[in-house]
Amino acid sequence: MSRTLRALIFVMLVASCGGGQTSAPRELDNACAILRERPQYLKAFRKVERKWGVPMHVMMATIHQESKFVADARTPFRYVAGVIPMGRQSSAFGYSQALDATWDEYRADQNRRSAKRDRINDATDFMGWYMNQTRDRNGVALSDARNQYLAYHEGHTGFRNQSYNSKSWLVGVSSKVEARSQMYQGQLSACRLR
Repeated sequence: MSRTLRALIFVMLVASCGGGQTSAPRELDNACAILRERPQYLKAFRKVERKWGVPMHVMMATIHQESKFVADARTPFRYVAGVIPMGRQSSAFGYSQALDATWDEYRADQNRRSAKRDRINDATDFMGWYMNQTRDRNGVALSDARNQYLAYHEGHTGFRNQSYNSKSWLVGVSSKVEARSQMYQGQLSACRLR
């Protein structure tokens, strides 16, 4: 085999291993299927449960709502006159849809300069950190998926000021997050995960 051919095969092999998986798992309505398909998620969720105390089902329901488990999810573009793109609706990115400023605050506070929003380990650790702040600042239990989601969406001050009350659509979404969290909790209690 020629050196050129070997080099080409090597480059293709390395390229096929890079980047990681960014698409969503196949069965988003089945917590057990998600974790069987993506065992790295199970490791990340368990690590955050131990470190921050946030239940797995609460994190999973929040990630489902925010990004549908798509690693590189972004908000849609805004358009002027329906055709001229004017940038994205916000800087939200990744599994957790963390905003740039909040992500930077987390990385500085936790001394995690290399953390990335499109890595499940980093995104879930961010969520654990943020949800603990919600508990400490606003008294929301870590297991309260509905109110944790409202604070996650509106920010700590917005939640304290109950800004969500003027957004009936958001109150509806938070109820869906709560229902999904309960569904995931029931599924997780019945499946056997290693």
